[in-house]
Amino acid sequence: MLTNQDRLKQCFQKTQYKIGGNGARNVGVLQEALSKVDSLTESDMYGSGSLIEDFEAKFARLLGKEAAVFFPSGTMAQQIALRIWSDRANNRNVAYHPLAHLEIHEQDGLKKLHQMKTFLLGEEDRLLNLADIKALPEPVAAILIELPQREIGGKLPSFAELKEISAYCREKHIALHLDGARLFEVLPYYQKSAAEVAELFDSVYLSFYKGIGGIAGAILAGTADFCTEAEIWKRRYGGDLISLYPYILSADYYFEKRMPKMAQYFTKSRELAKRWNGTEKVTTQPEIPVSNMFHVYFEGASEAVSDILADLMDECDLGITGYLLEKDAGSCSFELSIGDATLEVDPKRMERFF
Repeated sequence: MLTNQDRLKQCFQKTQYKIGGNGARNVGVLQEALSKVDSLTESDMYGSGSLIEDFEAKFARLLGKEAAVFFPSGTMAQQIALRIWSDRANNRNVAYHPLAHLEIHEQDGLKKLHQMKTFLLGEEDRLLNLADIKALPEPVAAILIELPQREIGGKLPSFAELKEISAYCREKHIALHLDGARLFEVLPYYQKSAAEVAELFDSVYLSFYKGIGGIAGAILAGTADFCTEAEIWKRRYGGDLISLYPYILSADYYFEKRMPKMAQYFTKSRELAKRWNGTEKVTTQPEIPVSNMFHVYFEGASEAVSDILADLMDECDLGITGYLLEKDAGSCSFELSIGDATLEVDPKRMERFF
């Protein structure tokens, strides 16, 4: 039997226009990226070659770090980063937010593969802060901070608070690692360069398939000796594929295409959040976005809200969401990230929907 949520997904999939993201993730993503690449361009091989080395150097410069290593996945990169800091401190303790990716999406990889002990900083419904760090019951080798904190709507600490946390960690010899999967998306809010944010951290991870919209892949950056260790761990993890060029070329292509648009995405996210908050029984978290993303909350159970949204999507040929998450107290929500697809929607179509 077709549920309202099933219908919602079907209606979303068949709409021609989508309100979020950078468009369909199909093989055309790779075709576009490679369309102007010389077919005789030499590929990378087991982590070496100008294609991968030049790309890594480019992002090391962008982040103001000595070196950088390209990884096929952020999961691999971040587990390795925390393992390196743990080995250096001879301490298996690390800490991060209760809803960090490593805690809820990686099947306890850090604990199972590296026998790490993790401390959860703060509460699920708010950002971690310096007081949480100072209250740690045991010394830790490293602390991971995600900017923005995706699972609570993409919230951010102030830059001043980040500086205080960084100074404290350096004073206490605690490595500070940045989960910067969406780092580029928060720069318009902070009014800082990537290097200015990265300067506060000892190691930095970037993703190339979030707001950038590449196929997959990640960068891990830090000191030269840190990256040398990371390359060894990359080989141990099986991440040193014979060639990674499809990921690297698409990452570079979409970075150059979309990095200049991050301010537009940010402005549009605030515009749309205002529209949602002006709608009866709808709110956003955060109320005023600090990046290109936010969560939309509806009063009402998901089955009832799904029916309303499906009708509207059919009528307006505008894809809003293909899912709703049931929340406490009879409410539901979905996540909205702003990208090229959002900017391309006719304002009249958007107006009709609201």
